[in-house]
Amino acid sequence: MTKRILIDADPGIDDALAILLALASPELNLEGITIVPGNCSSQDGSRNARKVLQLAGASQIPVARGVERPLVQPLVIASETHGPTGLGYAKTPEPTQAEDARHGVDFLIEQAMSAPGEYTLVAIGPLTNLALALRREPRLATAFAQVIHMGGAIHTSGNVTPQAEFNVWCDPHATHMVYHAGLPLTVVPLDVTYQCVLMQKHVDHLLQFKSPVSRFIAGTTRFYIEFHNEYQDIDGCIINDPLALALAFAPELVTCQEIFVDVDIAGGVSMGKTFGYFYKMGQGAPNAQVALAVKPEVFLDLFVDRMEVLCRKYPD
Repeated sequence: MTKRILIDADPGIDDALAILLALASPELNLEGITIVPGNCSSQDGSRNARKVLQLAGASQIPVARGVERPLVQPLVIASETHGPTGLGYAKTPEPTQAEDARHGVDFLIEQAMSAPGEYTLVAIGPLTNLALALRREPRLATAFAQVIHMGGAIHTSGNVTPQAEFNVWCDPHATHMVYHAGLPLTVVPLDVTYQCVLMQKHVDHLLQFKSPVSRFIAGTTRFYIEFHNEYQDIDGCIINDPLALALAFAPELVTCQEIFVDVDIAGGVSMGKTFGYFYKMGQGAPNAQVALAVKPEVFLDLFVDRMEVLCRKYPD
């Protein structure tokens, strides 16, 4: 039986790869994508999501644009990481698919409440859409079977400030609301994603298959690899979001610990810092499963194998 999933994303290079992984995974039935700003604007994110769906023959999946800015913080776009429109050097046709007419927040509420307990939400961007959806419909907290959030840095440093991870830093107030909402939450922080480095050798393997999918992956990741090499001295690129997506069907890729996790919204140098309580120090019950160890090679092999399947499915 396939698992019904929704993706809330800011596509984004690694978001695009996560969407491709969802489409390449027979365990999953992707039924909608909602868009939040972060890696790029909501307008660009919506266009990018529809481009990726079109690339993989899935333009029937609805894409609903959500909020245009964070709850409190000013809007920040990561063009230096993902390129001016979010997909690096990739050249893809404009999508023929129109946006879904519904607002992304309404879409999340309608889908989840139409089938309580059936949907897994994979949230791989800032959490603004989900925070507003929870505010409008509090029953949403128990309507999802699982919410997987790619965000935060527990034992490791941040990737946008020394303490904060990008998705949380973009809208820490939304993250705070979501973490305190009582959701069945799995947090996938930089502690595990930064062990998952897609390298040029992986891309070169996929380029053996003449396909628009392989060329897309090469175009997006070339920009991403250049960024990681220049700014972080990493030989390859970190594919944060595909790891979070993979946990929807392969949770054994990580080892989680159930803890109380929170985010700093007080301002200053630690704004957006996520932290976990590993000792019983008067906090409430644990509110999340937090991934703290990963099998990176197993995951990378899985990702490349499934991208190969897509390349073979959509040859030139």
